[in-house]
Amino acid sequence: MKNRFFLFFIAIAAISCTKNADLPETKLLNKYAAGYVRLGLAIGQYDESFVDAYYGPDSLKPAPVKDKEDFPRDSLLASVNSLMNDIKIVATTAEVDSNRMRANWLYDQLASFSGRIKIFSGEYSTFDQESKQLFGVAAPVNTEDYFKSQLVLLDSLLPGKGNVNDRFQKLANKFVIPKDKIETVIKAAIAESRKRTLAHYKLPAGESFTLELVTDKPWNGYNWYQGKYKSLVQINTDLKIFIDRAIDVGSHESYPGHHVYNMLLEKNLYHDRGYVELSMYPLFSPQSLIAEGSANYGIEMAFPGNEKVKFAKSVLLPLAGLDTTGIDSYFRALVIKGNLNYARNEAARGLIDDNWSKSKASNYLQKYCLMNDETADKSVSFIKKYRAYVINYNYGLDLVKNHIEKHGGTAKDPVKRWELFGKLLSNEVTMDELAK
Repeated sequence: MKNRFFLFFIAIAAISCTKNADLPETKLLNKYAAGYVRLGLAIGQYDESFVDAYYGPDSLKPAPVKDKEDFPRDSLLASVNSLMNDIKIVATTAEVDSNRMRANWLYDQLASFSGRIKIFSGEYSTFDQESKQLFGVAAPVNTEDYFKSQLVLLDSLLPGKGNVNDRFQKLANKFVIPKDKIETVIKAAIAESRKRTLAHYKLPAGESFTLELVTDKPWNGYNWYQGKYKSLVQINTDLKIFIDRAIDVGSHESYPGHHVYNMLLEKNLYHDRGYVELSMYPLFSPQSLIAEGSANYGIEMAFPGNEKVKFAKSVLLPLAGLDTTGIDSYFRALVIKGNLNYARNEAARGLIDDNWSKSKASNYLQKYCLMNDETADKSVSFIKKYRAYVINYNYGLDLVKNHIEKHGGTAKDPVKRWELFGKLLSNEVTMDELAK
């Protein structure tokens, strides 16, 4: 029964779109959607970080460029603006609600194209302006007083005396996965996340992922969606991998996170409804706020309440050959550490708006995000490369969580929560709709 309502909802939506397929406004949107893909792929020929995934038709791929150094900034901006104007007309005149929603989504995505083109060509703005341009929202500002208040809470929880960060690192270091156990532990966490997701969603036949351990990356983990319901999940082993990270990877990168999100979009929108725009995922766009926010919320979906620590105790720690002593205190500390995640945004503001040095930003992250020195340095490298993208992890999580809980998807009603989460993962959702 848990799967039926969700599948019924998707089936009804698909039937409705089939009936509208021959309408002039639908055909026009299909044409504009193809133009949207062509533009995104054209930008991606110069900006290698722009297109995160593409599994659409080869006919939409642009011809290879001869000189990647000669970035056609002005012509690309003109093309984006022209397409936005065309789509805006459909958004304001569409008679079918699904077409209006689709047009609004395309319009917002294209607005982020303009923002990224300017950034890639060296035209920078403030952190908040950039966040708004690329992701459609600006994250709230948190003062050091807020972070200090969270550290006071943590100080009362951690064993021992002295510097809070040192005591947290001492506790955390008890739960570092040995390198020769990383793959085994992470695969076990992914398998459990998949089992818990399958209890609520029927996933496409033949779906699968490949896990790779990599080094020398600015990120901790990455899901490279391949299309046809396949993902490549890469985990960066440059840094220590703690036991909780295995659960986060299993949920965030895989089930019910990025892997499931991309599969549901491919199945329900690209294949079933013919939305060609979903065959391309532009990284610097509002879609990423949904992607990262839902992936982080997916951890809580799969492992609500005390489920993370229970699973770590019963399965992951024995697999890693680690003692369970102190694991309850560690997971309680992680809850407070999660409240400190917004400090990454403030470090990014400092780097982008105030020209902080790498060492100043790293020290800030160690103090307020409870990062060790190597993780802080890696985080600074991430910010320098991806800039305002950091808001998608924390503010994206809060927006997704608030949206679902506002509509009744609370911990007291997990069936409703999974149903609402599935709708979010299966539709084109604008920031205005997310805020409702």
